[in-house]
Amino acid sequence: MTKITYAALITALTTLSIAAPVYAHHGFAGRYDEDNPVTVTGTVLELQFENPHSFIIFETKDAAGTTERWSAELGGAGNMHRVDGWTKDTLKPGDKITITGPRAKNGAPDMNLSHQSRIVMTDAGKEIHNSMAAKGGDN
Repeated sequence: MTKITYAALITALTTLSIAAPVYAHHGFAGRYDEDNPVTVTGTVLELQFENPHSFIIFETKDAAGTTERWSAELGGAGNMHRVDGWTKDTLKPGDKITITGPRAKNGAPDMNLSHQSRIVMTDAGKEIHNSMAAKGGDN
């Protein structure tokens, strides 16, 4: 193998090895059912307002009164602040919220709110996040 061919091969392999994890990091479609969003109402336990992704941890109760803990993943804190005006105090423990968005395909109590999602402060009826409007959705 010539030195130039060897160098090109090493460069190509290095590029692929770096690019694959970056691409896989945002593989939402494989994990979340974006075609069938769900609406869940619950009580905030915690807002993890951080980069690269923020999370809302909340609890719901089913018809039988069984409590279930959910996690909803959002964009990073910087983006949430720029787009929706969020701060670390936007949601507090005890706040009632209604979230619409894609649920994990495996049925786990996990949502991804990066695409096609909406969050409403249930008691006030105030919408605090809506990525559906930006994409032309009607919800």
